[in-house]
Amino acid sequence: MAQKRKIPTRKCVVTNELKPKKDLIRIVRNKEGEVFVDPTGKKNGRGAYLSKDIGVIDKAETSNILSRHLNAEVDASLFDELREFVSNQNEPK
Repeated sequence: MAQKRKIPTRKCVVTNELKPKKDLIRIVRNKEGEVFVDPTGKKNGRGAYLSKDIGVIDKAETSNILSRHLNAEVDASLFDELREFVSNQNEPK
């Protein structure tokens, strides 16, 4: 009998929902203090996860939760990049 593979789950920092890792976006702070989107989910550094939802991204921007989780200043352009990333994900192929 074949074993089922375990699906890795992570928690969205805004909604506190456990979701499969592939349904979330990873934001990373590296050793130099740079904060950026990690589409691969494998870059080195402190990570935080957000749901792929424009409303969640807006809430993260207003509540400043990413700055607290990553212990770094998060630039407003990062949230624009996140919105663009989500809108590109939702387009039909």
